[in-house]
Amino acid sequence: VQLQASGGGLVQAGGSLRLSCAPSGRTFIDYNMGWFRQAPGKEREFVAAISRSGSDTYCAAYVKGRFTISRGSPKNTVYLLMNSLKPEDTAVYYCAADNNYPLQDDMAYWGKGTLVTVSS
Repeated sequence: VQLQASGGGLVQAGGSLRLSCAPSGRTFIDYNMGWFRQAPGKEREFVAAISRSGSDTYCAAYVKGRFTISRGSPKNTVYLLMNSLKPEDTAVYYCAADNNYPLQDDMAYWGKGTLVTVSS
């Protein structure tokens, strides 16, 4: 495993969580990074992306205004700050890295996910 997501947990609707994605065994400073999620019984979907420099970001419409993606310093760690969480945000969240930007579904590197459960 070269990417490890963490920070998931159980939170009430309206609450916040911050997910982290850290590399293991190699650096991802020169890669564009993204967060994806997969809810039970559903296909994986895109959440947010950030360029290798950290200067550009974009996110899916269903999280816009609530989720923020950022890179740490140095830029090897990526965060996803999730505010105003809703029960429909419940999913396993994965971070991924790739040379392409905007991101594609077939990302080069995937990490193990972290479970986010939002109770109503």
